[in-house]
Amino acid sequence: MENNQVLISLIGGAVAGTSTDLFFFPIDTLKTRLQAKGGFFHNGGWKGVYRGVGSAIIASAPGASLFFVSYDTCKTLLLPKIKTYIKSEELAQGLTHMASASIGEVAACSVRVPAEVIKQRAQASKYPSSMAAFNSVLANVTGEGVFRGFYRGYSTTIMREIPFTMIQFPLYEYMKRSIAAKTGREKVTPKEGAVCGSIAGGIAAAITTPLDVIKTRLMLHETRIPIMQLTKALIEEEGGKALFKGIGPRVMWISMGGAIFLGTYETVKDIITPIMR
Repeated sequence: MENNQVLISLIGGAVAGTSTDLFFFPIDTLKTRLQAKGGFFHNGGWKGVYRGVGSAIIASAPGASLFFVSYDTCKTLLLPKIKTYIKSEELAQGLTHMASASIGEVAACSVRVPAEVIKQRAQASKYPSSMAAFNSVLANVTGEGVFRGFYRGYSTTIMREIPFTMIQFPLYEYMKRSIAAKTGREKVTPKEGAVCGSIAGGIAAAITTPLDVIKTRLMLHETRIPIMQLTKALIEEEGGKALFKGIGPRVMWISMGGAIFLGTYETVKDIITPIMR
């Protein structure tokens, strides 16, 4: 992948990630409070919906940039190799997008998970601000170690993000190709890309909500706890329906966020690509 393309992915991802997280942060806060143990009002209710936004702002640009640089690079490198083994163009494209998006998520989560830990503790009113939550991890209040504290829930986040992105991005790319083919164009407009991103994101969000609930509970738990133990206790105490807590806000903000995130990314790429050539 050319250096210019890397830079385009870097800038596009940074602008898309930051604008989306800032715009939809209150909905994300409501979702977190619905999913947290004790329920919505116990964890802050309608108050302070921008609590924890500092950590989101700091992590948005590098996280989204890491994702798109990895995703676009892997698409370029993997597609020709996969095509040598798979004759079906659609299947080759789908597998390429699944693999590329998964690699992108693993890279992005190196930045995203520490920010999520800090952000969600502030959102659930466990700490008054992102800085207070950050300092508590640095002080090793839980006794699990600073590194493990910042990366608590990393494996669960990966378990959520990979299925999510393996649904969202192949569907997103397929819809874009279909629209372009039906209209006789090489590619879709940013607005059409935004609609595709919204639909794909909403479907993926609904399907992966149980993984998101488990990830949230792990990050907010007072001490480190095995995933299976937490999941078993959650179902026993609150019932299976607890795994779908916050599905409404999650689907709403990811659907709208997908439109802005991917629409912004496509728009920025269209603007800066001619400049970079």
